[in-house]
Amino acid sequence: MNLDEKVTLSEWRLDWETDFEVLAETLTSALGDIALRVDHIGSTSVPGLLAKDVIDAQVIVAELNVAAIVKTMATAGFGQKLGDWNLRDHIPAGRVGDAEQWSKLLFSPQDNVRDCNVHVRVTGSPNERYALLFRDFLRSDDSARMAWGRFKAELATHTRDLSEYGTVKDPATDVLLALAERWLRATGFLPLKRWQD
Repeated sequence: MNLDEKVTLSEWRLDWETDFEVLAETLTSALGDIALRVDHIGSTSVPGLLAKDVIDAQVIVAELNVAAIVKTMATAGFGQKLGDWNLRDHIPAGRVGDAEQWSKLLFSPQDNVRDCNVHVRVTGSPNERYALLFRDFLRSDDSARMAWGRFKAELATHTRDLSEYGTVKDPATDVLLALAERWLRATGFLPLKRWQD
């Protein structure tokens, strides 16, 4: 996806789940033991949420062995996206600790196949947790999902391109995740127990 493009959002579609399953099978087959898990993340993973028509997958690995992962992904038809934006996730305001914990690799398909972003993150990392908490909170809270969808629609209307959209959305996501942290503490949501602080 070109960062100079205007952001276009779509109503949630059931075929995004199917598209993810196909992608996950491709990634699991290509990466073998390197991939500990492949998760559907981002807005396309949240039924009822407006989203860009781009599937986001999170591949969890034991370590970020860049050379091996890049080579294996290239064999499977995925090229690495370079640049600071793609090598480290946004670190939420107020977070302390080693910035390297937010490192990742980002890939996109090289052929004319389904548009997707493949985020490769280390197991137990804060950015692995962030992506899953975002997804699970919005799946569980109708009012938060509706408000986030309205915010995204308004933001897409008032930003020039994907780069500006992402720059504005990152700190807003931090606010959403603060609510998600409260939700997690209040509900004890089981799938995220292992990521609790």
